[in-house]
Amino acid sequence: MTQLEISTKSEKPAEKPAEQWGNGLEFLFSCISLSVGLGNIWRFPYIAFQNGGGTFVIPYLIALLVIGRPVYYLEISLGQFTGRGVVKAFDMAPLLKGVAVGQVLATAASITYYSSIMALTLRFLLASFGSELPWSRCWESWGTDCHDGNAQNSSGKMSPAQLREILHEVPNIDNGLGLPNWQLVACLAVAWLVIGGVLIRGIKSSGKAAYFLGVFPYVVLLILLLRAVTLPGAIDGIIYFFKPQWRELLNPLVWYAAVTQVFFSLAICFGTLITYASYNNFNRNVYNDIVIITTMDSCSSIIAGCITFGILGNLARETGNPDIGSVVKGGAGLAFISYPEAIAKFEYVPQMFAVLFFLMLFVLGIGSTVGMGSCILRVIRDQFGLRSPPIWKLASGLAVLGFSVSIVYMTPGGQFILNLVDFYGVSFTALILAIGELVAVAWIYGVNRFCEDIKFMMGIETGWYWRLCWRFITPGLMTAVLIYMLFDMSALEYKGVGYPALAHVFGCFLATLGLIQLPGWAIYAIYKKRGQNGSFWQGVRAACKPSDTWGPANAQLDATI
Repeated sequence: MTQLEISTKSEKPAEKPAEQWGNGLEFLFSCISLSVGLGNIWRFPYIAFQNGGGTFVIPYLIALLVIGRPVYYLEISLGQFTGRGVVKAFDMAPLLKGVAVGQVLATAASITYYSSIMALTLRFLLASFGSELPWSRCWESWGTDCHDGNAQNSSGKMSPAQLREILHEVPNIDNGLGLPNWQLVACLAVAWLVIGGVLIRGIKSSGKAAYFLGVFPYVVLLILLLRAVTLPGAIDGIIYFFKPQWRELLNPLVWYAAVTQVFFSLAICFGTLITYASYNNFNRNVYNDIVIITTMDSCSSIIAGCITFGILGNLARETGNPDIGSVVKGGAGLAFISYPEAIAKFEYVPQMFAVLFFLMLFVLGIGSTVGMGSCILRVIRDQFGLRSPPIWKLASGLAVLGFSVSIVYMTPGGQFILNLVDFYGVSFTALILAIGELVAVAWIYGVNRFCEDIKFMMGIETGWYWRLCWRFITPGLMTAVLIYMLFDMSALEYKGVGYPALAHVFGCFLATLGLIQLPGWAIYAIYKKRGQNGSFWQGVRAACKPSDTWGPANAQLDATI
């Protein structure tokens, strides 16, 4: 920002005093609990499994270096500089404010199905307190559709019978979704009570909880890793996880999956990081934090992958199936098949380890969903300013609305809907909105101007690596992946089963709802900026300039830029 821009600013509207983290460690551990979440432990293994194991790992690591880490640095710096939520942060480029609104909608979609995973986790957690783990052996009610190391079904695949018993999952949704399972609905209510309770206490409360939320999962992961690698045949699964099928690296859908997984894994391009950074001290040097968080995040994903594929290698040996890629069906429930299998093989007190594992998943879910909820609430509070309702009313309203919407995932066809919302409402739109975010910062606002803001804020120069990634490499790679994906995209399936036409219509509506924000807000900004007598192009040029409200939330800091 230049002196000329500052001198022409109008007085900013009154705002509520911004909350802040108690100290830098609260911010660090909050970002770890947000980024190292269900996206690593639940989503990464099944996405890797669907895309060929080692074939997926290479694009994932490349995407992490040239997309994940640069975007993470950009969003943290942007949020800390403005001290506001994601929508207000895009006052730097009003023409593309629709990017921020679309990201908030994608976050709202994500929090609904993340909470459903928490409910499923809680259901498994309660089942773990029994005298015998329900999935430790085959039960007569399962028929032949299970495998306990001695029996095998006719297809030669281990079927997730214990998961089916809990979800009452249907083979397709041609005849509807069915009625919700009351036990899962009760677990969902508990999950939303916890989410709402943490959000009501505010950012200081979640910062204190982050010490536990950020450390406890690693303890459980390391225990499971030690057990998984000692299982017979585990090394075969881990080799499958790291050994790429080189020809599949040319498959654009694998790269698309890798890029979108980086979004989920690091929680970038959803507005949550900008929100968390907005509670930072203005002059905090976040460079080292970013290196620590992104490194721990990628390590967590790799550890989770080793655990999952080590267990799959063991299952392949027990079933006599040489093809690890076909030992189970993929899908969002993969983590609820492989991890319980490993825990059931513990010689001593497997119930205790089962409780620890599912408690860990629940804790990870809290870290992820609280970050998403904080983003949504911050946007609302920024919009209303001093007239904003108290935080307890907003958090309670979000919890009630989120619970009501999430019930759809508790039906027998709920996993089909989860997969549908994940693709159309989140993954597909997130990639397009991420490109828009890079265009807004690097091209409309300007990389050089943004780097000057970072220097003013943290007192450090921005290196050429970050500048090249923000301006060329990151948006270029994402655009290439998007174009190839659009050309090669086939009809969405869940476990090889297609969707009815009505489901695709609903999915297209979700995608349209997120993407229409781009032209919608652009038209609004142009109309507002061009005035009564201005031309269309005058409005475009004016909409590309920062708004009068752009700058640090602290008025004293803003005046010195």
